[in-house]
Amino acid sequence: MSKNAVTDRFVNRHIGINEEELQDMLKAVNAKSLDDLIFQTVPDSIRLKKPLKLPTSLSEFEYLRELKNTASKNKVFRSYIGMGYNGTITPSVILRNVFQNPGWYTQYTPYQAEIAQGRLEALLNFQTMVSDLTALPIANASLLDEGTAAAEAMHMFYELKNKRNKGEAINEFFVSDKVYEHTIDILITRAKPIGIKVVVGDVKKYKFNEKTFGVLLQYPGKDGIVEDYTKFTQKAKDNELYVTVAADILSLALLTPPGEWGADAVVGNTQRLGVPMGYGGPHAAYFACKEDFKRVIPGRIIGVSVDSQGDPALRMALQTREQHIRREKATSNICTAQALLAIMAGMYGVYHGPKGIEAIAKRIHTNTQALNNALKKLGFVQKNSLFFDTLNVATDSKTIAQVKKAALAAKINFFYTENSIQISLDETVIDSDLMDIINVFASVKKQSIAKITTPKGLKIPLKLKRTSEFMAHPVFSMHHTETKMMRYIKNLENKDLSLTHSMIPLGSCTMKLNAATQLIPVSWEEFANIHPFVPANQAKGYLQIFEELEAYLCEITGFSACSLQPNSGAQGEYTGLLTIKAYHEARGEYHRNVALIPQSAHGTNPASAVMAGMQVVVVKCDDNGNIDVADLREKAEKHKEKLSCLMVTYPSTHGVFETAIKEICKIIHDNGGKVYMDGANMNAQVGLTSPGAIDADVCHLNLHKTFAIPHGGGGPGMGPICVNDSLAPYLPRHVFVKTGGRKGINAVSSAPWGSASILLISYAYIKMLGKEGVLEATKYAILNSNYIKAKLEKVFQVLYTGDLGRTAHELIIDLRPFKALGVSAEDVAKRLIDYGFHAPTLSFPVAGTIMIEPTESESKDELDRFCDAILQIRAEIDEIATGEADAKSNVLVNSPHTIAMVSSDKWDYPYSREKAAYPVAYLKSGSKFWSVVGRVNNAHGDRNLICICPPIEAYESQEEEDMVGLEN
Repeated sequence: MSKNAVTDRFVNRHIGINEEELQDMLKAVNAKSLDDLIFQTVPDSIRLKKPLKLPTSLSEFEYLRELKNTASKNKVFRSYIGMGYNGTITPSVILRNVFQNPGWYTQYTPYQAEIAQGRLEALLNFQTMVSDLTALPIANASLLDEGTAAAEAMHMFYELKNKRNKGEAINEFFVSDKVYEHTIDILITRAKPIGIKVVVGDVKKYKFNEKTFGVLLQYPGKDGIVEDYTKFTQKAKDNELYVTVAADILSLALLTPPGEWGADAVVGNTQRLGVPMGYGGPHAAYFACKEDFKRVIPGRIIGVSVDSQGDPALRMALQTREQHIRREKATSNICTAQALLAIMAGMYGVYHGPKGIEAIAKRIHTNTQALNNALKKLGFVQKNSLFFDTLNVATDSKTIAQVKKAALAAKINFFYTENSIQISLDETVIDSDLMDIINVFASVKKQSIAKITTPKGLKIPLKLKRTSEFMAHPVFSMHHTETKMMRYIKNLENKDLSLTHSMIPLGSCTMKLNAATQLIPVSWEEFANIHPFVPANQAKGYLQIFEELEAYLCEITGFSACSLQPNSGAQGEYTGLLTIKAYHEARGEYHRNVALIPQSAHGTNPASAVMAGMQVVVVKCDDNGNIDVADLREKAEKHKEKLSCLMVTYPSTHGVFETAIKEICKIIHDNGGKVYMDGANMNAQVGLTSPGAIDADVCHLNLHKTFAIPHGGGGPGMGPICVNDSLAPYLPRHVFVKTGGRKGINAVSSAPWGSASILLISYAYIKMLGKEGVLEATKYAILNSNYIKAKLEKVFQVLYTGDLGRTAHELIIDLRPFKALGVSAEDVAKRLIDYGFHAPTLSFPVAGTIMIEPTESESKDELDRFCDAILQIRAEIDEIATGEADAKSNVLVNSPHTIAMVSSDKWDYPYSREKAAYPVAYLKSGSKFWSVVGRVNNAHGDRNLICICPPIEAYESQEEEDMVGLEN
């Protein structure tokens, strides 16, 4: 059936090219047909011989109707389970204007700071809120989940403690037995490969020794008790140990923050600040630390700098820590974080302000006191003498069973252990909810309580009560009406370029359409308000979706088993490597620890390999960008006894289907290793070939690339792994929920299925495209890349192509020849902003180049508009070469040009304002995107690191400082 034969086919809404445009494009690329182009691009030896066994496509209406039925299988009970996940109220102004707004969720990670000032400010708000609540000066812009954040702290302090240690490693990490079990499970996962010994025990009994480098505390504890850790922390400091505290962020509005009693780092989850539970995610974890650790803190940090005009501007600070630069020496493999959710949590803080946050915390605590009094009156024994929001009722198994039965009848969930019942209250609890909880317990005692007695004051002793102010910056007190909040959110959104403006042609990032129909159900109550640890029979809808999605992904990859747990691409890499490691160890081959990684690999590959305890050996690439097979064979044979795996991206990071890929995989297998395939470029594979077809053993999939989960300005993402039969037994398990392989590794994410709610998006993508549509999407992605190549190759060198001169779904343009003219790849990237485009991927995988990936979702006119911009920039470069333009001051080196610049009375540039702002005719239509800042000074931002909202006075004094610097 023709792509355009039926108008309600989702494929026609997803793919940007129509039949007439297709014929024009085929002429441009000199191909007889789309299949002819594919034949010339994908090696015959790896092409699939049969169509994928996926369902027939559904229209958007059909899909939503079917999904409503599936959603009804989930039971939305009131969950007072706690354990790091709580009910919350998402303010409608944030739900509508951020979470459900493509102007926010289709943005990319803010590498191009000039067109990302809005989300950078929103993330700076988040950092400031976290820094204030924890009482520590440095906070990052989010991590994946609380367990991961704790593990990152452990790893960071282990490296710091042993940095100059020349003797035996100081490798013992003490973890309080009050820490969440799922956090401990991740700590064990992360500790084992790098030789850290995790010791779990009672804080009161643990004795520090010369092997201990750090400790982890939970505040309040997993059972809800609030303890005074001041003396313990001081004792740890006396022993020169690092102290990390996993803290409930909302409790810190009332409790003395860990930064004030000596913690070196504080980590946790911000989910309860307005982000739905979503059966486990996505949520923004936080990580705050002392100033001493600002150069090694994992994840992104948003910092304050200045632009080319000397005005304040924001940027991602300390990017030299990035994996693409430091590779196996990177401080972490964290790439995608949880930017969109951090923005939501930060906006929650902006909307409520410090008084509102404190009032919410007090209401929760007061309700918990009232419940405690009622339970005592009923004769129950509540063990927590001090608490914030969680009570721990000690009782026998018979009573537990009775309470559980009564609670389920009332559609209420608690957390049960062998001899206790835990109840964690949240901001959604109103008087009727409190009464329902009391009645559950009263029914077991065959008693009744007529009304709730409201306690007076807080049950927090003075020494544990917060006295310091927080969130004092004006941003947290200016936007408390919905009108003001709506305008503030829109003001920030308008500063940023997203897919609502133009294509985002980032190579290796796959910025395709994130369809509204795919995203709408994420907000449905049946998916949003499910706690990750509810009984399985309350999540039958979710479990059905997981089962079907796993089957689809296995069919697409050619593998037999799947884990949906990894909640980012880098976590998927790491998990895949751990399954390989577990496979070798199960065979008694503990010595296999060498990972071969090509020079062109994604920077997270070597970082992940080191985290998995592997030794990285780099494999050369030849002049055509392909893996040097001779070098690979030599190194595989040299390390035959210790070879663990090869990490390979396919198609390659150079945008080419390497014809030798099956030979490459065979070399690894012949020498006892396994092949991990990085799935970053799966958008060129689906339906045409597969990781299984090239003889790989495991791959991860970036669902936020190929399978349409939006990037959210730097997260969320999902990185599930698919494996063959040999690795299936080792898929990750979870402490609370049955999942994973029969010999599964410990968990890699806090929740059993990672960021479960956004799996709906990829599920919808496959269901609505169907078996034919996913194949068409792949073909058009390859067509669009080759079309851009045909348009640009006459005036730019395309660095790498396949044997028949074709690119896969992306291409690399070489800008190094223009360096002699004083024009850098960065200049081209910044000049593209003046044309209304986000730059392609800059200087990766080859320095001095740009990598372009158009995706299948863009229309021909948008591709032409982008190519016209690139070609016009080339003409501007030629003007420098001929002397027509000043080599020192021209439209490229001075870009981007802001409205303030071109409308200023002062104009000292040797070219016209029109040339600066309107270099091509389409920009005059009234839809031009303007950067709100000039080019950001990266070096200044790193030299003067500020990563919380600075007071207005700081900007003024900095301006004076900069003027002095300019005069000197």
